[in-house]
Amino acid sequence: MLCGAVLVGIDLWSRLPRRHAIAGLPGDGPFVFPAGFQWGTATADHQIERAQPDDWTAFEWRARADRLQTQTRLGMVPPGHIADIATVPASWIENKADFDTHVEDDLARAGDLGNNAFRFSISWARLFPRADMSAPDPAGVAFYDRLLDACEKNGLEPSATLLHFASPQWLWEKDTKGQRGYERDDVVEHFRVFAAFCGRRWGRRIQQWCTLNEPMVLVYFGYVEGVFPPNERRGGPQKATPIAAQLLRMHAAAYHALKAERPDSQVGIAHHVRHFIPYRNSSFFDRLAALLVDRAFALDFMDAIHTGELKPTLGGGAVVIPGLRGTMDYVGLNFYGRFYVKTTSPAKFEIVSHDKDEPGEEESDVGWAVDETSFSPQLERFALRYRLPIYVLESGIANDAVDDHQRQRFLVRHVRAMADAVARGIDVRGFYYWSLIDNFEWAAGFSPRFGLYQVDYDTGARSPRGSVDVYRDIARHNGITPLLWQRFKR
Repeated sequence: MLCGAVLVGIDLWSRLPRRHAIAGLPGDGPFVFPAGFQWGTATADHQIERAQPDDWTAFEWRARADRLQTQTRLGMVPPGHIADIATVPASWIENKADFDTHVEDDLARAGDLGNNAFRFSISWARLFPRADMSAPDPAGVAFYDRLLDACEKNGLEPSATLLHFASPQWLWEKDTKGQRGYERDDVVEHFRVFAAFCGRRWGRRIQQWCTLNEPMVLVYFGYVEGVFPPNERRGGPQKATPIAAQLLRMHAAAYHALKAERPDSQVGIAHHVRHFIPYRNSSFFDRLAALLVDRAFALDFMDAIHTGELKPTLGGGAVVIPGLRGTMDYVGLNFYGRFYVKTTSPAKFEIVSHDKDEPGEEESDVGWAVDETSFSPQLERFALRYRLPIYVLESGIANDAVDDHQRQRFLVRHVRAMADAVARGIDVRGFYYWSLIDNFEWAAGFSPRFGLYQVDYDTGARSPRGSVDVYRDIARHNGITPLLWQRFKR
């Protein structure tokens, strides 16, 4: 009996994830992608458009009134705070990057990059600013008509997202049962109506749809950490399981609504993927926690769409969701690097976003660890698990420099890693850099700069960073030339 237990323990120990060093990527190039590969940039409505009556707008003004501001690193933002929100001009909050004014010239910039695709999101609050509306606001519809016209003019295939964190403020009024937000009984139907209109209006112009952006980020930051609206801390991930289930119902309803309007459309979600690794290889609890966190964050939601049943890794009963199974035509992944999982006791852990003692590890301006060597294995993992084509709907880095050598290196080395997956037969069909222009970065405020183009928030002026030329070279050559690779391989 004891011998058997020891063997089981040794087997478990060998299967647990391990921390690994960041190694170089081999080869001299060229690294070429299949014909028709999508090269694009990604954006989101609330982060670049003028303020709409949504939950994030309300949160920003509330935090400003309370003068609640903090450091810019997402992992260090206390609940209810937004970095620098009390000191930036009010016009920044109202206008963000003023994409409303710059739609045509911003998408001309995307076309000049050699891009053939563009990801954006449609503001639910912009189309339906009131709960009692039977038809969307004409001005909101006209804005997205205009955006799609600009995509067409510049040869950009549109990829549209329906919910990128921000939802209408009216959704947060209590219903007759005292529920608000994603817990209201009518939220699924409201979202279905929104999706159905979008499919009916733009289905002939948009082939690729994303119903939800990073739903597990919304669940974790909104209901566990409290740094996103509704800024709640419910006492553990298992307490937020009902929110995940409700988001799955919303996804399923939107999927079927979009398919009803255009059966050949491609519908999925954008799923945030990190490489979660133990902070200490010598710690059994670090390694076990890394395994559990990875499964809960990276697999539970996607598995539920695949099977029709949500089975939470970190607690809470299984939930069967009618109409959910198989409502995923592609796998959309957002990849930003590695996180470390460090236990402070057998039952408690913390997420560490960067380890200064790890040789060769770079840190972005928001303190995230860059790790392109984990990118290709993650692409292969999800491709083999779900047997669907993959689109990288976001990947990028916060780097404020105009001569942004770090971003240039990030781009080249991540595309190089993606080429490895393609060479192994993984069906990756597109890559969208986050982001085309600088944007409001949620609780981290305006300081993080992810854009290929720098934005002056006072004037709205755009200025190209050095990475513009690098991404143009990649897109126009449909990959990485030997000359470009030699510049950034080390």
